[in-house]
Amino acid sequence: MPTAMKQNYRGVYHFSPKEMWMNDPNGMVYFAGEYHLFFQHHPHGMTWGPMHWGHAVSKDLVTWEELNIALVPDENGMIFSGSAVVDWHNTTGFFDDGPGLVAIFTHHLDAVGEHPVQTQSLAYSKDKGRSWIKYEGNPVLKHDSFIDFRDPKVFWNETASCWTMIIACGQKVCLYHSPDLKEWTLGSEFGTGIGFHEGVWECPDLFPLQVNGDPARQKWVMLVSIGDNPAFIEGSRTQYFTGDFDGHTFVPDAESRTVRWLDCGRDNYAGVSWSDIPSEDGRRLFIGWMSNWKYANLTPTEGFRGAMTIPRELLLEEREGKVTLVQRPVKELEKARVPVLSLANVSIEEANAALSSLQLESFELKAVAAAGTSFAFKVRAGQNSETVAGVDAKEGKVYVDRTRSGCCDFQEHFAGIHTASLMAVNEETDIDLFVDRASIEVFAAGGQAVITDLIYPDTESTGISVHAGELDMKLISLSVYALAPSAVS
Repeated sequence: MPTAMKQNYRGVYHFSPKEMWMNDPNGMVYFAGEYHLFFQHHPHGMTWGPMHWGHAVSKDLVTWEELNIALVPDENGMIFSGSAVVDWHNTTGFFDDGPGLVAIFTHHLDAVGEHPVQTQSLAYSKDKGRSWIKYEGNPVLKHDSFIDFRDPKVFWNETASCWTMIIACGQKVCLYHSPDLKEWTLGSEFGTGIGFHEGVWECPDLFPLQVNGDPARQKWVMLVSIGDNPAFIEGSRTQYFTGDFDGHTFVPDAESRTVRWLDCGRDNYAGVSWSDIPSEDGRRLFIGWMSNWKYANLTPTEGFRGAMTIPRELLLEEREGKVTLVQRPVKELEKARVPVLSLANVSIEEANAALSSLQLESFELKAVAAAGTSFAFKVRAGQNSETVAGVDAKEGKVYVDRTRSGCCDFQEHFAGIHTASLMAVNEETDIDLFVDRASIEVFAAGGQAVITDLIYPDTESTGISVHAGELDMKLISLSVYALAPSAVS
C-alpha cells in the first residue's frame, strides 16, 4: 500500500462522518439552540450507494456531535437530498404542543427497465430531531415528466404567506407553493436561457440578502449546483444568480447574465443555507460538501470518505460597481483559535525566519499586504509535497497550486492550479487561509475571491513559508493560529 494511503486525512475542525461515505449536506436547520446538519450517507460502504440521511448537531458550528441515522430507505426509495424547517405554527398538523421539525426530501426509486422515479416526501420530529416519523401520505409531490426532480429547499414565504419550495428539475428549477407542506401548487420556473447548463442542475437555494448591509437594497440570491460533465475538467461546482423575487417569480438582474461561480476551487459542492436562523442573529449561514464528483469515490481516505467545508456567512457587497456574493468564515471559528504567531510590518526574510520554526498541519493563516504586490505561502510543505496559495497582482488573481500537494494520482485532473479573480477593495490585499489535514480554503479580498481545494499531503509535510515578487516587500501583518475545536467553550 502506498505511504500516502496510510495518512490520517480526517480534518481537525471539519465535519466528517465517523465512518463510511458522506456527500451533500441536507436539512440544515437551527432549532432549540442547535444547528442541525443532515447529510447524504451510505453507512455500509466507502463509495456512493443506497442513500440515508446521516445526522450531526452543534451548538457553536465548530464542534459537531454525530447522532443516529435520521432517515433510511423504504418502499418509496432511497433518501436523497432535501431540507428541513421549523413548523412554528403547526401548519402541518403534526404537532400537539409547540413547534417541531419537518424534513422535506426526495425519495429516489430505481425501477428495472425504466428510468428512476423521484418524488418529494415528508418526515417530522417531535423530539428536536432525535427521532423521525415519515408522513403516511408520502410522497406529497410528483412530476409526470421530469426524470431529475429532486433536492427540495423549502422556506416560509412572507410575501405570499405560504411555504415555498425551490426544486431542481433537470436543466432548470421550479418554484412550488403550499399552505401546509402537503399540498403543492406550481408557481413558476427559472433557468431557460440563463446560467451554465453543461451538467444537471442540483441542490438549489433561494434567499434574500441586503447589499452592503443596507435594508433598502435587498436582492435575492439563488444557488444552483451543476453536476459533473466529462467534457469539463472542473467537475461539479455551484453557480449563483442575483435578482428580485415577488413571492412567486424570480427575475434575474443584468449581472446574472454572466455565469458566476460561488467558489473557484474544485471542492465546494451542493451547499445550501441554514433555515430558521434567529432574526436577532440575522446571518445567512452556508456549508458545502468538500469534494467533487470527478473523484469523490476515489479520494485516499481510510475508514471514512467525505467532509464538509467550514461554515461560512454569505453576504452581498458591491465591488467595482457589481453586486457580488461574498463568503466569510463564521465568527465562531475565532473561538477555536490558539495564537501561534503575530507579526506587523515585517519583511519577507523576517517572516520566514519566524515561520521556519512552525510545524503545523491544521491552522489558520491571515496576511495583509499592500495592494499591487504579489506574494504566496507554501503550506503543508515538506520534502515531497507542498501546496501554494497566493496573490498574483499582475494578473489580478488569487490562486491555489496543488500540483505537488501530496497524493494526486487517483484522478488525472486532480493536480492543478485554480484561480479566482480578485477585485480591489482598498489599498490593501488580505488573504485568509484555513488549512487542515486534507484541505485548504482561501478567502481573499474580504471573502470576494474564494477557493476550496482538497489536498492529501503526508504527515511530515507541515512546513510554512512565504515568497514575494519583490525582495524588499513587507507584509503589513501576518498571524498564524492553531485551530482547536476543544478550546471552544
